[in-house]
Amino acid sequence: MISCIVQSHCAYGYNVLEQNLSALSQAYPFLYMERIGCTVEGRNLYAIRLGKGKKEIFYSGAWHANEWLTTTVLMKFIEDFAAYYARGMSLQGYHLPSIYEAFSIWIVPMVNPDGVELVVNGVNKQNPFFQEVLAINGGSCEFQLWTANIRGVDLNHQWPALWEEEAKTSPQQPAPRHYGGIAPLCEPEARAIHRFTLTHDFLAVLAYHSQGEEIFWGYQNMEPPGSEAIVRRMQELSTYTPIHTADSTAGYKDWFIQEYRRPGFTIEIGRGSNPLPVEHFDNIYQKNIQLLLETPLLL
Repeated sequence: MISCIVQSHCAYGYNVLEQNLSALSQAYPFLYMERIGCTVEGRNLYAIRLGKGKKEIFYSGAWHANEWLTTTVLMKFIEDFAAYYARGMSLQGYHLPSIYEAFSIWIVPMVNPDGVELVVNGVNKQNPFFQEVLAINGGSCEFQLWTANIRGVDLNHQWPALWEEEAKTSPQQPAPRHYGGIAPLCEPEARAIHRFTLTHDFLAVLAYHSQGEEIFWGYQNMEPPGSEAIVRRMQELSTYTPIHTADSTAGYKDWFIQEYRRPGFTIEIGRGSNPLPVEHFDNIYQKNIQLLLETPLLL
């Protein structure tokens, strides 16, 4: 790989994200970036576009705080795509100019910056959420199991797709994981992704998570017939196991399938305990780069 900006073997927090985005925009001026919203604590949510085609697809990562390695995967993909495209080279055998002209691949690499920062760097007493966060976490300053945003709301349980049913079996108050909030889309991060989705015409979405090397691709039998063929090809590219239905609802890809009747996928990278060790990155990336490159071509 040509890449040299995105460092893949260190903890990937929000400050690293901003530094990398700034460096990438300078190195590759054709990359389009925009701020699509802010978090509870005022951090920016960034979207990056690869390509300029009319066919749009959306990739997202770090929905859960301790799954920040998904951000590293998407950021490394952005850099590799840009670096090889700038040099007129193919990447993994894929002709990038053709993809660039035909598609707009939109990427939000870190949906939950506040939560990621909590896991990566902890929280200090000057933070206005310090006492609240400690109370939610049972008084512990160990946040490795934390998946929620800074208010203890799980951003992937925020979606109006059987939200009420999911809420019945989830925590009834802010928690490190699984609490869906007081109502669907009550958190600014979820609202930002909701607005972003509504203002585009995505043919498919890929939401990146970490745990299990699986791909969830169905929801209440609302997914289009072509989804199964796509996920079978994803399996060939990644070796991940396709699973039609998850045990939970109210997720982003659930809502997308419900609203648009278009393909939606939850990609679960890696195995082990979250946060996944950075030593696993190279193997994970090799299992995903072709999937990220080829999925637009499958639509």
